[in-house]
Amino acid sequence: MLYLKIKGVLCNSHQVIMTPTFMDLVNINSTMIFISQRSVNDSDVEETVYESCREMPAVIIWYLGLQFINMFLGIPANLMVLWLIHKNKGDSSTSDIFIQQLAVLDVFFCLTPPLELVNIVYLTSSVPWYVLRFFYGIKDTSPLFLACICLDRYMAVLHPITFTKLKDRHHRAILATGVWLVVLAYAAAKCKGDIPNFEKVFTVIILATFAFMVFCNMAILWALRQSGPGRDEMHPVKKRAFKMVLIILAIIVFNYFPPVALFPFRAYYTKDVFRCYIHYLAFGLMDFSSSIQPVLYLSKDKLVLSLALCCQKKKSQIFTSDTTQTVSGV
Repeated sequence: MLYLKIKGVLCNSHQVIMTPTFMDLVNINSTMIFISQRSVNDSDVEETVYESCREMPAVIIWYLGLQFINMFLGIPANLMVLWLIHKNKGDSSTSDIFIQQLAVLDVFFCLTPPLELVNIVYLTSSVPWYVLRFFYGIKDTSPLFLACICLDRYMAVLHPITFTKLKDRHHRAILATGVWLVVLAYAAAKCKGDIPNFEKVFTVIILATFAFMVFCNMAILWALRQSGPGRDEMHPVKKRAFKMVLIILAIIVFNYFPPVALFPFRAYYTKDVFRCYIHYLAFGLMDFSSSIQPVLYLSKDKLVLSLALCCQKKKSQIFTSDTTQTVSGV
């Protein structure tokens, strides 16, 4: 005969007597397991991003404001850039293929603010994050096209002979295709979302791209700053190019220096500070490049010249029609 001893009560194996102490212990253990599982799920599902950052909401509000400025300013500006490049195919620069790809990329990214607002403030589902992460991955790698533009201008200024030899070849289209493959591969990997230490890939990309762009622009500025033989002042054309490159360098530093300066020190921030403050501060400034870059391109007198020619043609047509009517009336 087998006997069990539970809480000091001796019982038969065929007639197990559950004492109140043992039943209470079973109920407590099962309740604790249920609560622990439920609390983990509820923390992931029932709390939005905005609610989890309720202690520091100012940066998120500022970030969403910049995103909607991107949508209302960036979409028409980038579409205008695409229209000008298509219209001026015969008089296009060698960098226009990279500018065109960057404008297409920025147009798609500027469509995300409504979904991002709803997802951050209202939704608790993780499904929208897959869509947003894909677009975030596209924007994370957009500086690669900007680096191609810097490389093209660097070759034109510092290596003009090599640049002339490569001017009519299709290497730019091949390079743009290669960049798109990298962009889409990175976006797909970021959309998947469960790759260990994947955030370090972005840190490496942004650091390397930022250093390359700064190097190219600084080299161009140094070359343009050198006056010609027998001249004390810079040529007006060089002076204009110098100012434009200087503006581009300032914009690159403004948009891309915050993630470069902040992200490598991620381990030194608390989890909440990085998630609610550093993350949205750095990416807000970086994403704002979707509006600044096309506006800078349009400011190079291309838009003004096109509109002036358009208005001039309309005025000449009106004048011709009025003259014809006057002559026929006499």
